[in-house]
Amino acid sequence: MITPRNVARHELVGLHARVVESADPSLVGIEGRVVEETAHTFVVSTDEDDGEKTVPKEYTSFEFELPDSGRTVRIEGSAVDARPAERVRVRGV
Repeated sequence: MITPRNVARHELVGLHARVVESADPSLVGIEGRVVEETAHTFVVSTDEDDGEKTVPKEYTSFEFELPDSGRTVRIEGSAVDARPAERVRVRGV
């Protein structure tokens, strides 16, 4: 079960995400379902005409909606700036 304490250790693809802060102000407000994750980016499927936006993790803060509770959790991109399989081992998150 994904909780606010362990969300960074889980698969984030499939979760609803919103950019709440970024070094690039044009990214703030992007929201939708995470459809792909690389070591340094999330690809978010938006409802806009262009469909998908690639958002860098570094220097960006995200809010993720937890699937079971509907609660939102804020995560600094730097905390998940690694390949999903390596997050626990490398970052100790």
